[in-house]
Amino acid sequence: MSDILNDNKKDGSAIPIRFTRLYMTLLVILTTLLTVGQGVTQWRLSTVQDELWVIRYAALQRHQSQQIVKQALQLTDVNERNSFAETIAELQQVFPDFERYHLQGREGKVYERNVSVPNSETVQQLYGDIRPEFEAFQQSVRRLMTLQKPEDITQPDMQASLKLLLANEKPFLEKIDRIVREYTGELRAKLELLQAFEFYQYVFTMLVLIGIGFLIFRPAARRLRETFAQLIEAESRSTAANRKLLSANKSLKETRQQLFEATKEQYQQQIDEQKTQTSYLIAGQEEERKRLSRELHDGLGQMLTAIKLQIEGLEVGLARMAPAVQDEKITYPKNLQILKRLVTQTIQETRTISNNLMPSVLSDFGVIPAIKMLAENDRSETIDVTFETNLSADGPRLDKNVEIMLYRVTQEAVSNAVRHANPSHIHIQLMDRDDALQLLITDNGRGFQMPRRQTAGSLVKSSDDALTTKTTAGRPPSQGLHNMQERAKLLNAKFKINSTLGKGTRIQVSIPHQMHPAHHDSN
Repeated sequence: MSDILNDNKKDGSAIPIRFTRLYMTLLVILTTLLTVGQGVTQWRLSTVQDELWVIRYAALQRHQSQQIVKQALQLTDVNERNSFAETIAELQQVFPDFERYHLQGREGKVYERNVSVPNSETVQQLYGDIRPEFEAFQQSVRRLMTLQKPEDITQPDMQASLKLLLANEKPFLEKIDRIVREYTGELRAKLELLQAFEFYQYVFTMLVLIGIGFLIFRPAARRLRETFAQLIEAESRSTAANRKLLSANKSLKETRQQLFEATKEQYQQQIDEQKTQTSYLIAGQEEERKRLSRELHDGLGQMLTAIKLQIEGLEVGLARMAPAVQDEKITYPKNLQILKRLVTQTIQETRTISNNLMPSVLSDFGVIPAIKMLAENDRSETIDVTFETNLSADGPRLDKNVEIMLYRVTQEAVSNAVRHANPSHIHIQLMDRDDALQLLITDNGRGFQMPRRQTAGSLVKSSDDALTTKTTAGRPPSQGLHNMQERAKLLNAKFKINSTLGKGTRIQVSIPHQMHPAHHDSN
């Protein structure tokens, strides 16, 4: 074994294999030993239990023989004649069991328990010695069991049977005691042998366990201590490396966080710049609208009005000259009336364009009168435009940018519905709900196919819809929707649009607001 350990030291890779083989060999030996010992022990205990049943039935014959003699004597007692029949019945019940137990004991069997234990030669010889006494018991008891009445016991043959029974009682008891003692001695010898076997098995098992301890566990423990020392050292190195990795990971996370913050800040800055640019662009558009509206109203409108006045003056002058000019009194007034009507229509269209560019009612009185006037102007014989609000026109004005956004979104939505959806009814709602101002425009027109993507209540256009204002069947006016969305985004408003083909369109804008007086420029 020391050679094995030396070889293990020389060849570390062979140690686990050799330990395993040695351990498995000793474990098989130990298992086999325990199994064989347990099997032998169980077999011997089963045999002992069978022999105990044989001893018990043999010892029971002593008691039964005494009971038979007692009942035989009761038959001769004059005082017991009243219980004669009961005594005969008890005798007839006890004797067959006594006879059966004795005959089974000769064979070493107990049929009631399915037990069969071959008798030793000594026991067989003892059963041979007791045979005359047993046969005398048989002969006597069988004659006594033939008694019919108490007086028959006085007959000479019955008296002879009784004397024979009493004469063989003591020899039978002595011999049956020797049989029981022989059984008990043999059983004790077997138990001592089993005890010795158990002791030797215990000693051998302990030797095997000691061998396993010295030959396997002791070298394995030493090897394990060395392995644990190496593992502890490796763990120390791993811990140091983990600390370095954690430090590097922490630095990486900090760098990543800084990069994320920088990217986020840059992205937010780009969004703010884009929002600022869009705000400036929309503000510039509004200023340009205001300038064009003012120029149309003050410049072109005044010039057209002057032309109209000149035409009216010319018409009056021609009317005065009519008697002198008989040939042209019909042609000139007709042409002047057509020209006058065209100038009047031009003036009206100029005022409409000027009002659409920048309605003076929006700057002077606020968004509520402006939307109300927009609804009234867009009414026609085929389209019913209604406006509903819970705000008071005499209340505090909204912020200028909020009013412009609400008006432009309403104007664009109504214009798109009138031009493209062919509705019969357009309903505009402007409500103050839970510290938020909500604008809702619905129509029952033809509707359109919604773009494929829609996130957070904001319309996301597909590439083929971008930068187009034309609307075909089932396609939305993308540029107008984009403008409305951008205007709402500048004021952090939520913009939602839902449309179903054949059922109409619903546009909703919700913006947090504060009702407060605000300064507004007037035209």
